[in-house]
Amino acid sequence: MNLSISGRHLEVTPAIREYVLNKMARVLRHFDNVIDTQVILSVERLRHTADVTMRVRGKDIHCQAVDENLYAAIDLLADKLDRQVIKYKNKSQDYSHEPAKRQEIITAPQ
Repeated sequence: MNLSISGRHLEVTPAIREYVLNKMARVLRHFDNVIDTQVILSVERLRHTADVTMRVRGKDIHCQAVDENLYAAIDLLADKLDRQVIKYKNKSQDYSHEPAKRQEIITAPQ
């Protein structure tokens, strides 16, 4: 998985980077077929925003969380992303393993 962490009006410190990595590892426990993940952290006055776009096979999952504290925004983001990944995983498993339905031709006795 490729993970890129960037900051808008914010310097991404090693502590923030490590915190994001730990939270994204929690998501990967549920689903390991992630192609690419992009995390954008931004600050505007007292509004800290965390965005993530996760590319998986066949879909892009996007989440956004806003809070007064950056670490709280990252926590909210990880929770939202975790729920969406579990939902995507359940949907993909429901449809991919169903056997093909066979139609039997019933003929009337003559």
